[in-house]
Amino acid sequence: MKVKLILPALTEAESPFWRPIKYSLFPPLGLATLAAYLSDDDEIDLQDQHVEVLNINDQPDLVIIQVYITNAYRAYKIADHYRSIGSYVILGGLHVTSLPEEAEAHADSIFLGPGEETFPEFLKDFKNKTPKKRYFSSVRTLNNIPPIRRDLIKRERYLVPNSIVVTRGCPHHCNFCYKDAFFEGGKTFYTQLVDDALAEIDRLPGKHLYFLDDHLLGNAKFATELFDGMKGMNRVFQGAATVDSILRGNLIEKAADAGLRSLFVGFETFSPENLKQSNKKQNLEKDYVKAVNRLHSLGIMINGSFVFGLDEDDNDVFKRTVDWAIKNSITTSTYHVLTPYPGTKLFADLDNQGRILTRNWDLYDTRNVVYQTKNISAEDLKKGYDWAYKEFYSWSNIFEASMNHNSHKHKLKHLLYAGGWKKFEPLWNFLIKTKSLNNMLPLLESILSKIKVSEMDSNNSKLVLPPNFSADF
Repeated sequence: MKVKLILPALTEAESPFWRPIKYSLFPPLGLATLAAYLSDDDEIDLQDQHVEVLNINDQPDLVIIQVYITNAYRAYKIADHYRSIGSYVILGGLHVTSLPEEAEAHADSIFLGPGEETFPEFLKDFKNKTPKKRYFSSVRTLNNIPPIRRDLIKRERYLVPNSIVVTRGCPHHCNFCYKDAFFEGGKTFYTQLVDDALAEIDRLPGKHLYFLDDHLLGNAKFATELFDGMKGMNRVFQGAATVDSILRGNLIEKAADAGLRSLFVGFETFSPENLKQSNKKQNLEKDYVKAVNRLHSLGIMINGSFVFGLDEDDNDVFKRTVDWAIKNSITTSTYHVLTPYPGTKLFADLDNQGRILTRNWDLYDTRNVVYQTKNISAEDLKKGYDWAYKEFYSWSNIFEASMNHNSHKHKLKHLLYAGGWKKFEPLWNFLIKTKSLNNMLPLLESILSKIKVSEMDSNNSKLVLPPNFSADF
């Protein structure tokens, strides 16, 4: 059987003239995971339109397409094409689970929720010529899943080919997050067996890893055993976690000992009222500065995530947020315009209030305003978002944030990482076009190298609160 797996690209990522580096970071692990359930006799083609021109001049028996909200229209167009030539097309992913009726019009079968349980069921049905229109995942487990088909991944086209996911979901329930919709009807957070996760890590070549888990520290027992098992593997890795998990216990120290060198942290907002609106309870009454201090004391760089456009935000929120990040030496910042994804409580609430302005999914990219704002105009929100990126990543502010570290090595690491990420786009574009991204891995590993305790300075006086930040927050 000829099987084709496709990750359609966003429009901007498909340009033949310019390829932003953020779309060449990680291979499509979800599709490579499904491919592991296929037969050794199957002829399999895995294509990621972010890093290659999609070939549709073929005639596979089965086509599997992963759908996100901002590639949905392109995914449907590709699906319609393959159905028109007789291929059997299945659609799955976040957007399909959120809007199954919309997706169903473009597919022979759709998959709701994660596919580790339902895809093997579908393959059995397909072989028996009795496939169902819908498959829903109710049993949630990662026990004994087959190894990911990494041989199908074109490693040379990604900066971080060694991406990995060892959990599914998240223990929290933020109103703006897709998670609850995608995992509805079963477990919303579960892990691999530690031995299976360690075996997957051991199969990966090189030194660098990137954990794409929503919350790597979400299950303390699992994470502790994982980090204990990783000690001595000589890895450096990046991941994501919450403020609360950074402050609780000694798990973050265990992660650092195992090789954690950079962490994505969802600060999102400084306003307690905004946190309550978002149901982001894990950040309420948490000391952001203490979390930053703890990470820096371990030599861990920080990618801070911030959301603009929550109901308590005003026109000063952009400057307050950028100033705080610079003074507290946040290495990189990811900014988002609040985006109410369909299937989330945020979308339902705003829709009930009549505040959803458009259902053009191409605009739901966290860069455009798609809802009626409150204390700030849509125009000012968009301008402020654009200004925040430009201001935070100006050379003067990159340099200032770097110099606010106490360790000279951390200053240099910060400067190289932040500057390299945002200030050398033409170089990244050249490396992408020449399929040379892997040549940058040794430099990335060097930047992520450990800062010794002797290089640290316990003086943390440069960590400061933003204006109007509650003292007990």
